[in-house]
This record gives sequence, structure tokens and C-alpha cells, in this order.
Amino acid sequence: MLGPTTTGKYFHRAITLSCILFLALMQIQIHAADDLDAIKEKFIGDYELVSYFQFPASGGEVDMKYIGRLSYDALGNMSGIGMPVDLPARAAQSSERRTGGFAYWGKVSYDLEQGIVFHHVEGSPLVPQWVGGENIRYFEFTDELLKLSLKDETGRITATLSWRKLK
Repeated sequence: MLGPTTTGKYFHRAITLSCILFLALMQIQIHAADDLDAIKEKFIGDYELVSYFQFPASGGEVDMKYIGRLSYDALGNMSGIGMPVDLPARAAQSSERRTGGFAYWGKVSYDLEQGIVFHHVEGSPLVPQWVGGENIRYFEFTDELLKLSLKDETGRITATLSWRKLK
């Protein structure tokens, strides 16, 4: 049987260990919050589209030959617009209205573990069925570029858009 001094020692150790674990968990949460703040800060700005490639299931890559702009602000908003480079020339050859590309805006959120930025679509005149949904983009910052990739349900990258921050 344990005496009062021994029981007190174990109780004191248990409390000390609990405090140490609590502080360690707090540090992890603070570090995660710092990481999230750093990523949010890194996204903020205006970007120009450098390249847009699609990767068909059959293999290879297709240069979509797009131009565009992307913007993230400090309030957690984004907007993106892009179109085929040759859209004006195609439109000039026809009396019918020609459209192509993407244009949408909304709020953003992040999953740092998965490397995902969620575009919560609030408006999309060219693809109205996107409104109310999420455009999921897997992000990577490399050199001077922000790369946003799309994946299918198997995790295969189906497209990558590379953006350069405007200065």
C-alpha cells in the first residue's frame, strides 16, 4: 500500500506531466496558426498567368494557351479570370458572341496539411453551376511562381496553372 507521501509524489508527477503535455500542444497549435498566417500572407497579391497545362488521362500535356489574372486580398477574398489567348481573333471571325475561359470570385480557406486552397465560389458568370461550390486547388510556391493544380478523384493531377506575382 502506498503511503500519503508516495501518493502525493505520483499526483505531483501526473500534474507536472499533464502541464508539460498541455504546453507542448499549445506550442503546436501556435506554430500551426503561425504557419497559416504565413501562407495567407504569401498568397496576398495580384498574379498574372504564366502557363496553363492540362494532363489528359491518355498521357502527355496540352498547353491551353491562356492569359489571366488572379488576386487574393488580406480579407480572405479571391478573384480569378482567364481566357484563351486567341479568343479575340476567334470572336472577330464571327458575328456570334464568343466566350471561353473562366471568371469567378469568392472567399478562400486553406488546408495546410493537404496543401489545398479552397475557392468558395460566390459568383461565376461563365460557369454559373460553380456558384455555391468549392474550387479545390492544390498549391505550391516555387521560385517566383504560385502553382495551382487540379486533381481527379484518384488524386491524379489533371491541370496546373502557374501564376507569377505582379510587382
